[in-house]
Amino acid sequence: MSARYHVIGNYLSPYVRKVLVVLETKGLGYTIDPIAPFVGDEEFTRLSPLRRIPVLIDGERVVNDSSVICQYLEERHPEVPLYPADIGDRAQARWLEEYADAYLGDVVIWGMFFQQGVKRFLFGEPTDEAVVRRAREEHLPRALDYLESLLPAEGFLFGAPSIADISIGSFFRNATYVRYQIDAQRWPRAAAFVERVFALPAFSRLATFEVSIMRTPLPEQRALLADLGAPLGEHPLRMGSPRRSMMRIE
Repeated sequence: MSARYHVIGNYLSPYVRKVLVVLETKGLGYTIDPIAPFVGDEEFTRLSPLRRIPVLIDGERVVNDSSVICQYLEERHPEVPLYPADIGDRAQARWLEEYADAYLGDVVIWGMFFQQGVKRFLFGEPTDEAVVRRAREEHLPRALDYLESLLPAEGFLFGAPSIADISIGSFFRNATYVRYQIDAQRWPRAAAFVERVFALPAFSRLATFEVSIMRTPLPEQRALLADLGAPLGEHPLRMGSPRRSMMRIE
C-alpha cells in the first residue's frame, strides 16, 4: 500500500493512537515519525506551533489537532465511515470524542501517565503521588460513572465502531500502561466495552509497537520500531533537549 500520509507523533500518545486507528481502519497508507513532543526540534515547532502531537502531513498540507485530523480523513475518505450518519448520533459521537480528549486527557494522561512515566523517565522529576491518587480515586471514577450510564451492554455506541469508541478506548489503553484496570463489578459495561475496543484489529496491531517501546528510552525507540516493521518515514525530525509542550498533548 502506497503511503499518502505522514504522521508525526509517538505511538504511546492516545491522540496519536486515535489518528492511527482511523488510518488503519480506513486502510490508508501512511508513514510515521514516532517523535515525542517533549524532544521535538525547531522544525517540529514550525509544523506544530503549540508543540502538540499528532501532526498529519498530506503533501504540502499540514493538519494539526487529532480531532481535526480525524474529521479531515473522514471527509477525504468516507468509505468505512467512522462518524454516525444520523445527525444527532454524529453530534453525540463528537461530544464523546471531546469528552475523552479533554477530561480523560487531563485525568489519564496528565494525572497518571505523565506523572508515573514521562515525568520520571524523561525529566527526572519525582511523581506527585497526591495528583495520581486524586486521578485514580476521584476523577477517573467520576468519568466511569458517566460512561457507565451511556455505554451499551454489547457492541459499540452507534452500532459499528465510531470515533467515539476509538477516542474512549485510546485513553483507557494508556490507563492500562500505568496498571489501572476498570473494576468490572462496579462498572461492568465500561469494563466490557473497553475490552471490545481493544480487540478491534487496528488497536491490536498498534499494541505490538506500543508495548515494545514502553520501557525503551526515546533515542532507542526508532531502531526498535524499525526491527518490528513499523512504517517509519525516511526523514525523521531531529530530537532536541527535553522540554515541556505548550498546553496538553493532543
